[in-house]
Amino acid sequence: MNSAQETDDVNALISNTPEHSLQRKAAIAWGKGTDHAGKVRVIPLQEFDMNKTIFSTLKGFLPRMVIKAKIANQVFWDEKAAHTIDSAYRNDVEREVIPPVDTALIEFMLKECDFSMEHADGTFLEHLMFCYDYCAIHFPDYSPKVLLLHSILGTATNTFAMEAKKIPALRELLTPFEALHVEAFPSIFRLLYDLKLLKALRANSHRLSDLESISFHRVIDNELMSLDAEDLWVQLNYQLIHFVDFLPVANWWTHSADPLLQFFEDLSSFLTVTDKRMAKVEFDMPRSKQQDIGETRTVGGKISVAIPSILKKVLAAKSVREFSEEIGHSLDFELAWKQTS
Repeated sequence: MNSAQETDDVNALISNTPEHSLQRKAAIAWGKGTDHAGKVRVIPLQEFDMNKTIFSTLKGFLPRMVIKAKIANQVFWDEKAAHTIDSAYRNDVEREVIPPVDTALIEFMLKECDFSMEHADGTFLEHLMFCYDYCAIHFPDYSPKVLLLHSILGTATNTFAMEAKKIPALRELLTPFEALHVEAFPSIFRLLYDLKLLKALRANSHRLSDLESISFHRVIDNELMSLDAEDLWVQLNYQLIHFVDFLPVANWWTHSADPLLQFFEDLSSFLTVTDKRMAKVEFDMPRSKQQDIGETRTVGGKISVAIPSILKKVLAAKSVREFSEEIGHSLDFELAWKQTS
């Protein structure tokens, strides 16, 4: 492939990426996750192949049923709500300057990586572009490239867009800060899933100012790596933004057992209580029992909703441990503290 053809392919990839969904537009425009109950109708998809998504490697009837109930849906928006979101998004994009995606990175992703798997909502590139745009506007002090590339070294379900041997070539396209956080992202994501990281940080909340670093293992090859304390807080804010794209579009009360919604709420609460929130990610979880509005569920969806939240959380943690075991990845981590006399 000649350089002119490569440039055309890169430009085509960028220009042909669909515009953000209304849910993503609302998140970017308002800097928050929103329960759109009453503004949407959610209908199960009649034909849905989970084997074409990043969840193709998920094992077990119950975990697959839960994920299918979460993602195999079509959303229809109220016309007035859609207009309100579109207007807010256009105004936000006009007011903010989102840096153009580095064409060298897109070329690397096109030539050296495989992002053919679908995400929970559309293509993987759509998910990556949402994370990039949200970060650029609502976490402007830190590079959005990290979230553009957050899963390039592995997803939580053992799909890998590139091989570990290409890491040096990837690093050449990034600053040391960007490379560090891109490499750390899949590991910290799994540690949040495994429940032990936030538990350890909460247990030591009285001395977080004495935290020096965290060491852990890189997902793609189990190499030991570390983040200093400040980079850990930055990384957790990147993780918080990433969780926004997994929130249910509506009826959060009845979806409150959703593990990803629980992880998001836990991380959001932790960053607020410890004053470590840097990114603008607002979040209002309903506190009183509410009924579904405009959402049709399959039998599997009704069963999924009935599963207790703690069980779903435990199953999610068990799942990520099994995925790590399959590839020889250790979920061990260590927090290092300043020595006090």
